[in-house]
Amino acid sequence: MPQELQKAYEPGAIEDRWAEYWVAERLFDAQPSESAPKTSVFTQLLPPPNVTGRLHMGHMLNQTEMDIIARWHRMCGDLTVWVPGTDHAGIATQMMVEKQLAAEGKKRQDLGRECFTERVWQWKQHYGGAILEQMKRLGASVDWSREYFTMDENLSVAVKEAFVRLYEQGLIYRGKYIVNWDPVQQTAVSDLEVTHEERTGKIYHLRYPLADGSGSIVIATTRPETMLGDVAVAVNPKDERYLALQGKMLTLPLTGREIPIVADDWANPEFGTGAVKVTPAHDPNDFEIGQRHNLPQLTIMDEQARIDLPESPYHGLDRYAARERIVEDLRAADLLVDIKDHAMAVGTSQRTGAVIEPRLSTQWFIKIQPLADKAIAAVEEGHIRFTPEQYSKTYFEWMRNIHDWCISRQLWWGHRIPAWHCGACGQMTVARETPSACGQCGSEQITQETDVLDTWFSSGLLPCSVFGWPEHTRDLDTFYPTNLLITGFDILFFWVARMIMLGCHFMLDVPMADGSPRTLKDAVPFREVYIHALVRDADRQKMSKTKGNVIDPIEIVTKYGTDAVRFTLTAMASPGTDIAFSESRTEGYRAFANKIWNAARFIFMNVDRAAEAGIRVDMASLTSSELPHVDAPIEARWIVSRLNNVAAEIGLALKEYRFHEAANLIYQFFWGDFCDWYLEIVKLRLDFSEGADKDATKAALTTLLSTFEAALRMLSTFMPFITEELWHALYDGQPPAKSIALTRYPQPKDAARSTDVEATMSTLQELIVNIRATRKELEVPEKEAVAVRLRTAVALTEALPIVQRLAKVSEVQPATNLEGAGIRSTPAFDVQVVYERQIDVAAETARLNKELAQFEKEQANATRQLGNESFLAKAPANVIEGIRRRSAELDILLEKTRTALNQLV
Repeated sequence: MPQELQKAYEPGAIEDRWAEYWVAERLFDAQPSESAPKTSVFTQLLPPPNVTGRLHMGHMLNQTEMDIIARWHRMCGDLTVWVPGTDHAGIATQMMVEKQLAAEGKKRQDLGRECFTERVWQWKQHYGGAILEQMKRLGASVDWSREYFTMDENLSVAVKEAFVRLYEQGLIYRGKYIVNWDPVQQTAVSDLEVTHEERTGKIYHLRYPLADGSGSIVIATTRPETMLGDVAVAVNPKDERYLALQGKMLTLPLTGREIPIVADDWANPEFGTGAVKVTPAHDPNDFEIGQRHNLPQLTIMDEQARIDLPESPYHGLDRYAARERIVEDLRAADLLVDIKDHAMAVGTSQRTGAVIEPRLSTQWFIKIQPLADKAIAAVEEGHIRFTPEQYSKTYFEWMRNIHDWCISRQLWWGHRIPAWHCGACGQMTVARETPSACGQCGSEQITQETDVLDTWFSSGLLPCSVFGWPEHTRDLDTFYPTNLLITGFDILFFWVARMIMLGCHFMLDVPMADGSPRTLKDAVPFREVYIHALVRDADRQKMSKTKGNVIDPIEIVTKYGTDAVRFTLTAMASPGTDIAFSESRTEGYRAFANKIWNAARFIFMNVDRAAEAGIRVDMASLTSSELPHVDAPIEARWIVSRLNNVAAEIGLALKEYRFHEAANLIYQFFWGDFCDWYLEIVKLRLDFSEGADKDATKAALTTLLSTFEAALRMLSTFMPFITEELWHALYDGQPPAKSIALTRYPQPKDAARSTDVEATMSTLQELIVNIRATRKELEVPEKEAVAVRLRTAVALTEALPIVQRLAKVSEVQPATNLEGAGIRSTPAFDVQVVYERQIDVAAETARLNKELAQFEKEQANATRQLGNESFLAKAPANVIEGIRRRSAELDILLEKTRTALNQLV
């Protein structure tokens, strides 16, 4: 006997309970099995959110899609592992703790590196990982036994091993180069961590006098403060204006230093004055010019972007304050020619918002080309597939123009670079374990490198490091490569590309489980990458705190329930299309959940009534493969056929990541087929009165229960909470498994699928809908039953009681000729509602004329398409066949409608 359900569906009353149950019971933990073939394993890795993070709608979309796929694979019998974890987020986390210290009137330098690092760990234990707790609340079916943090000891070992191997292979080097410098965090950041904003700035034209007093050159710059670091002015060797000046010396304004005029192709005669100031330590292009001409590299700013020239009057000034003073001084010296507004792209740090300062700095780099070549081949050769496919093109464009990766950061929080500098000989030792002496001269005067590694270096190793690399483990043999990565476009280059590069590089050295060499196909970190949509607001605007349109998923979940929010995101998740999140849609899916709840209450009530009548259904047989007998009522055969077809269609949609189609399929089945039609029809069969056919009632109840149970399993991947609650209630708290998530997804059976039954039922539904519409037009009182006259070639004899009940029909009269009003026609039937009320001929004529115009327009379009040779050559065969079939139906409808109009005259 099912458990009694509360009258009203209240998601808040059930969701926390089941979320806690799933975690406490460790339902989704998975261990490798020697007997499990590789093809039966499904593995995916959660894009690790920052340890500082909180759930936003993009996270919820990502995790909803991953959860649907994980639950579906698990229910299909795959050994399924979804690995969760968080990223230590070097810059973001250090910022958090430094803000906390600032509130106490302290700086990290006051604590020292070791104490500051301990403080960060304390912060992490107290505040970090909140987003994973939110994941638990939302029911993500991850393997919590595998939860990682990128600073965990085992992952830190992998990071150190990766660095040392790359260094030993000559792929990591250290040198002075121009980097993007964040003056707030005082660290280098990668190109990917720089956001370019369109701003209106100024362009300054400055006069540089020739040292011999014979004239001057005018240069243009947007950063006049950097002139303090100029070491040359470059002109194009072919620029006739400056041919006679090449090799001469200039006097650098405000400094008195003399600098040369050099000829270099970088100078563009068409831009500005054609003369370019060269500041090698503060501009990447100037750096290259300096390398070509062996120019000095003069650094004029410190780590906080303040002028650092002790003998200069500008020493200690912030870069922008210095700019104002320098411009005024140039004006006073009559060396400021002009200032104009200038549109430019200004680079800002993603983390701090500070304007990036290009700066010469000693950093660690990876020679990226050898790694990039393998990563390009992995996608070109089809070992990794992108969905939507367009992102593979974006990936190739970036990978083929990639620069060496700056992997060092001037932070205290992160994986410290395993390199030690010798105070005696100046050489460097790179080692897996902390050395006691210099590897070159044996001196004990060694100090460890102060820089830490870019956070994405450790994250890039995750697909293999979470399964034990660099050790060769059973986990690695079983779960690597992972099958699928679902992520957003924003980290395609930050993370996805770097995982591919590092995975292909390191895993090629790891043999397969059988000892055979690993090829590129099995070295990739994942087989497929699905790039999910961006969640926008209802007006399709990007969510931002500045606009005030950020939607908090936890607030929406509290209001409507997790299942409704999940279903909203899923139903709108069309590949390649952004989601305009709307609360009205969520409210609609909250109503969908309520519809399911009420359907369950109706079913459970009838199980109770059956028991009172001495009819009991064997609950253990609900998932049996037994199908309705060929003589079973049409609705039993139809609903089982629909269930099997929808299960197959959902499976196909999920395989191709068409989440919106899968959601709409289950929605239409549960709301339309099951609730609106099947439940109404089956009421005819549930007869518990004295003398009723108990066998027929039991058969109807068994089909009802088994279909409902299977539908719950089919829906559970999308709406796990309500289905878990109803499934346990159905089995009176004693189900065949600990969770519906551990049962079998409905496996489509060809024997249960019948196009004939579904076609007949479709005709029956269309007949009922037409009778209902005609009743409304004729203003038949709602409770009054009427006779109908029916002409059809479809055998509907066994379904006539259904028509009578659902369309309030007292009698169905066969007819060969229909005349008068109240007639509806389709290619399959003509039906007339017999009602003696006076018909409004004018209204009926208007209605028929409207239908006639619609049919004529549709037929004209079909004729035009079928007469278009170009269309016929390009269109799929099934589309053309569909148009031809519809054209034939329209011929019948046009004839019937014209006949009906003539009869009204």
